[in-house]
Parts: sequence; C-alpha cells; structure tokens
Amino acid sequence: MLLGMFDGNDYLAERSRRVNKTLDAVLPPETEPPEALHRAMRYAVFPGGKRLRPALCMAAAEAVGAPSEAALFPAAAVELLHSYTLVHDDLPCMDNDTERRGLPTVHVAFGEANALLAGDALQALAFDVAARTPVPGAAVAIVRELAMAAGSLGVVGGQVADLAALSVRPSETAMDFIHRHKTADLFSAAIRMGALAAGADDTKLRSLSEYAIRLGVAFQIADDLLDAASDAAGTTRAATSCLQVWDVGTARRKAETLIREALASLARAFSPDRAEPLRAIAGLILRRTE
Repeated sequence: MLLGMFDGNDYLAERSRRVNKTLDAVLPPETEPPEALHRAMRYAVFPGGKRLRPALCMAAAEAVGAPSEAALFPAAAVELLHSYTLVHDDLPCMDNDTERRGLPTVHVAFGEANALLAGDALQALAFDVAARTPVPGAAVAIVRELAMAAGSLGVVGGQVADLAALSVRPSETAMDFIHRHKTADLFSAAIRMGALAAGADDTKLRSLSEYAIRLGVAFQIADDLLDAASDAAGTTRAATSCLQVWDVGTARRKAETLIREALASLARAFSPDRAEPLRAIAGLILRRTE
C-alpha cells in the first residue's frame, strides 16, 4: 500500500508539541487550590503519548482547508477527555492497572479518591475547552460531538461491554461493539470536531466519519495484537482482546482491510495531497499490526 513519502511520525511530534502548549495553558497550575487535585490532573495529562487523537483532529481541519490552529481547542478537548477515560479505566473497580507509560497510575500515585475526582475534573474541563473553539457557530456542534462520544452510546457504553467480556467470552458481534464504542467513537469525535472547526460540508464530514470509524477499529485491533505479544512475554495482565474471537492472522487481515477501506473513504472527498497527514497516520497504525 503506497502512502507516499510524508513522515507521519514527524507530523505527530510537531502536532504533539503544539497541543501540549495548549493543554498546559488550559489546565490549572499545580499551585492552584486544591493543589492535590490539580497535581493529579496534570500527572494524568503529562507526559502523554503521541497525542494521536489531537493530531487527527488537526489533520481533519487541514484536510478541509483550514489551518490546524482552527482545531487546537477541539484537539486539546479530545485529549483531556481521553486522559479522563484512562484515569478511570485504571481504577481498581475497573481495570485495576498499577502502571501506565512506565509510571504509577494516578490512583497509585495520588490515591483512589483523588484519581476519581481528577478524572471527573478532566472530563468537565474537556467540554469547557471544546466550547472555546473560536469559529462562529461551530462550538455547539463540537461540544455535542464530544458529548455523544463520551456517553453511554460511546466510550462509557464500550467500557461497560468491555468489562462484561472479562467474565463471558465475547461473540464477534460483541467484540465489534467494544471496538466501535470504546475506541473508534473517540477517533470519530476527534476527526469530526476538527472538520467542524474548519467548516466542513456534509460530503466531507461523511467521508471523514467513515475513515475515522475504520481507523479507530483498526487501531484497537493493533493494540490487542501488541498486548498479546506483551502477554506472551509475561509483561501484562489478561484483558478483553479480539484474539478471543479471531486468530492473529485473521485479526491482522481485518485491520489491513479496515485501513484500505479508511483510505478509500478519504479518497472519495479529498485529494491525496490534502489528506496526506490522515493517510500517513493510517500507515502508522497499519505498521503497528506487523
């Protein structure tokens, strides 16, 4: 699959630096009372990962024809919401993880109550930041996108299904539901929020939405494959995985098919040069399955 010479890793690194500046500006300082809560919030957000969802948000705005700055507040908002989901997913009553990105999880570092409240505060801040989008008429639609992705029909619903699958072997239908809602819905929100900030029409929004859902499911399959490799090395705990439904080869082929379909969706509304960052990010996700 030819994805051109555009360097997706460089793109992610540059967009990460820019969104980190925005996140630093919108998060309360550690010295602002209540200090323990604000330290926990910042600990949850920094240092982050590759800031993939914010990068997708900004890349969508660029694909529509706006500068990436138009999507900086939506990009920061989606990362704040993503950070809240990770804090809550790690809690003892959920996934009970003690380490994330090589560091103690928030509830280990700050206590369970502070972690719960830090997640709540990050979620609230995400909507505040999304509402700051400086595009006339776009902020309401952007906030609604984030709310739909965050709720019972989105990430929370996916997490409920994920927890249920820990005790009952999931069907293929159940696994598709988990991947779609726990992961892909936030990908879709990130991309649609960026597109809305850029004034996308219905045709471009539809194309980007189709791309986003397929990309998000492929990303989660890739994560499951990476987790399986870690499990084999004895470095992670057992968790819900698509390998409960498909073997490794089938899972890889499914991810490859989804990436091809995502790129085809983009091609229906965008020229290759306009969509180059989105195409490059799809290539990076594809390589995670290898």
